Amino acid sequence: MADEGRKEPAPDYPAAIVPAGHVEPVPRRIRAFAGGRPVLDTRRARYVWEWPPYPQYSIPLEDLDGAELEDEGHEEKRAPGTARRHSLRVGDEVRAGAAWVWGEDAADGLAGTVRFEWGALDAWFEEDEQVFVHPRNPYTRVDALRSGSPVRVEVDDVVLADAPSCVKVFETGLPTRYYLDRVHLDLSRLTPSDTVTACPYKGNTSGYWSARTARGTRKDIAWAYDFPTRQLLPIAGLVAFYNERVDLYVDGERLPRPSRD
Repeated sequence: MADEGRKEPAPDYPAAIVPAGHVEPVPRRIRAFAGGRPVLDTRRARYVWEWPPYPQYSIPLEDLDGAELEDEGHEEKRAPGTARRHSLRVGDEVRAGAAWVWGEDAADGLAGTVRFEWGALDAWFEEDEQVFVHPRNPYTRVDALRSGSPVRVEVDDVVLADAPSCVKVFETGLPTRYYLDRVHLDLSRLTPSDTVTACPYKGNTSGYWSARTARGTRKDIAWAYDFPTRQLLPIAGLVAFYNERVDLYVDGERLPRPSRD
């Protein structure tokens, strides 16, 4: 029987601290495109947190550029206020459920602005740099630091990597990640996969690997960014493993697996 009074250990990294419903100004030019056409261009966007980990952009309706919204007649109450769902028309194309327009009860100047579903648009830009996945959180810090800490990675009692040093990536709200030179990996145990993911702070991954052991295949437990954003250049070409899915030894000590995967 499970111990109902047992609590998960507190994470050993800074948590996201912005509450749902929080709103802040965006001091950057924001643009987005769909179907090869501009959709919006604004210097008056607002960050809006509908959930704590990261914000979305909310755009003044008058800053839409070459696009139209069509009310779908569906309304929801959300942390910042009431929002109505709209389709997006760009040229002859209609993208259903693409946008939410905030009502008069919305927090901190959101009334009369629209929050787009990120994937409903094809490309987003902060100033002249493309942003992936979601807006960069102004309260999130991401640092890549070279470290002399040795790192050993095991899964199912099989050693996948044993490196004398690493690059540690510290990102608010996530466990520390340990990026290793490929020469210290046992590549005979790792199989490339077709998985591609993206990060607003690091860019697009260039590779994922699964591990093969006598107990089976551990899918997509390692990844690399061969061409990261300039802020994360120290991790270029290095490989990191999910702390949540492997046994990780740093400075000779086994780290507890994070409770969140």
